[in-house]
Amino acid sequence: MRDTIDLEQQIKQLKSQIQESEKLSSLGTLSAGIAHEIQNPLNFVINFSQMANDMVDDLTDILDEKGIDLTDKENEELAEVISTLRSYLAKIAEHGHRATDIIQGILLYSRGKADEFLPTDISKLVKKYVWLSFHAMRANLSDFNVTIHEEYDPDIPIVKVIPQDLSRAIINIMNNACYAVWKRQKAGTPNYIPTITVKTELKENDFVISVEDNGIGMSPEVKQHLFTAFFTTKPAGEGTGLGLSITRELIEVKHHGKITVDSEENKFTRFSFIIPIKK
Repeated sequence: MRDTIDLEQQIKQLKSQIQESEKLSSLGTLSAGIAHEIQNPLNFVINFSQMANDMVDDLTDILDEKGIDLTDKENEELAEVISTLRSYLAKIAEHGHRATDIIQGILLYSRGKADEFLPTDISKLVKKYVWLSFHAMRANLSDFNVTIHEEYDPDIPIVKVIPQDLSRAIINIMNNACYAVWKRQKAGTPNYIPTITVKTELKENDFVISVEDNGIGMSPEVKQHLFTAFFTTKPAGEGTGLGLSITRELIEVKHHGKITVDSEENKFTRFSFIIPIKK
C-alpha cells in the first residue's frame, strides 16, 4: 500500500515537472522572439550614437576652422557641453553593446544547435551568462543585489565545447548562487554583504569554471542528494529539482568533465566544472 502511494506521488510530481518544462520551453521560444525583435531598434540606437559622435567631431573641426579655441577660458562653457555630450554618447554606445551581448546570449541559449562542439572563448562565455543570470534575478526579485567578483584566466585557449549546453550549466549554477545569497540576506544576517566569486582557470589539460557564493550553504544531508532528479530545498513553485541533475549530465556526460562541490551551512558553497580541453 505504501509503495502504491509513493508511486502515485512520483507520477503526480513527474506530471507537474513535465508541465513546468513545457512552460519553460514556450517561455524560451517567446524570449528568443522578443530578443530578436529588440535587436533591430537597438542597432539603430548604437549606429546613431556613433553618427552623433562623428558629428561632434565635425563640430569641433568647424569651430577650429573658425578660430574658436576650446581650451580658451572664454569658451569653457562650450567645451564643457561638448565634453559632456561625448560622455553621454559613449555611455549610450557602451550600454547598447552590453544589451546586444545579453540578447545574443538569449538567442544562443534558446536556439543553439544540440551537441555541436564549437570553438569558444570560455571566459567570454562565462562572463556573458553570469550577467544574464544576474539580470534575470534582478528582474524577478526587486530587492535582489549582489557583489560579483570576476577572475578570468587569459591563458585559457580557444577550446571546443557545446556552447548551448555549457551556458545552461553556468546559468543553473549561477541561479543557485544568486538564490543562496538572496535567502541569507532575507534572513537578516548582521553586516552581511551578498557576494559571488566567478573564476576561470587553466590547469594542465583542463579548464576550470568555479562559482562560489557566501549564501546559506548546504548541510551534509542536502549535499548527499544534490544531483538527484526532483530533489529541491526550495519552496513549491520556486524550483523544479532538475537543474543540478541536468547540469551533471551536461558537464560529465556531454563534456566528459567533472563537477566538484564544497559547502558549509551559512558560510559558502562552491561549484567547480573541470573540463578537459578539446582544441
